[in-house]
Amino acid sequence: MRVKRPERHQVQWRDASLDQLIPRDHRVRAVWAYVDALDLTSLYQKIRAVEGAAGRDAVDPKILMSLWMFAIIEGVSSARHLARLCKRDLAYMWICGDVGVNHHLLSDFRAQSGDFLDQLLTDTIATLIYQNVVTLETVAQDGMRVRANAGGSSFHRQKTLEKCRAEAAEQVKRLRDENDDDSDTGVSNSRRQAAAERAAREQEERINQALKDLEEL
Repeated sequence: MRVKRPERHQVQWRDASLDQLIPRDHRVRAVWAYVDALDLTSLYQKIRAVEGAAGRDAVDPKILMSLWMFAIIEGVSSARHLARLCKRDLAYMWICGDVGVNHHLLSDFRAQSGDFLDQLLTDTIATLIYQNVVTLETVAQDGMRVRANAGGSSFHRQKTLEKCRAEAAEQVKRLRDENDDDSDTGVSNSRRQAAAERAAREQEERINQALKDLEEL
């Protein structure tokens, strides 16, 4: 029987950068562009406050902000899980751009950014819900159910931007309150990963309009 079998031992040179491996219309690019336009002065001031101390250069806050924003969009709340994605998922690797991060750094950034980051995540998720890019099921941690048809117009009509914001605020708070441990390696993590993959397949290009609606808040 003639079938194509995998060949994993042949040495190959892939002449492609990280940027070339991510499609131009991938939503991770929209997330980065959005974060890149934010005023993150307060976060850079924290870095300046410790300049001169011994140690490695600080990681750009834009990287950490983008990682958390993209993670929440895909239903990831654990810093440990996010750190693993940064090593094996092209979209997260693209955000990092070969800058190393670990779960301690990600967890500390989330905790130290406090209300500033939560406010940003809340507003962003609200606009994503409003534009049907994601639903609360997409980012939920207890079951991770993704809507079968996220583009349904009836859902959009029933949701005002303010109502979406209220729901998003509750969601962000619940995700923050979850324990950041290795419990996400079991069945619940499988559900989260499956839901995130379904969400990525079903929803590709709606984020740009959602980001524009953020200005209405």
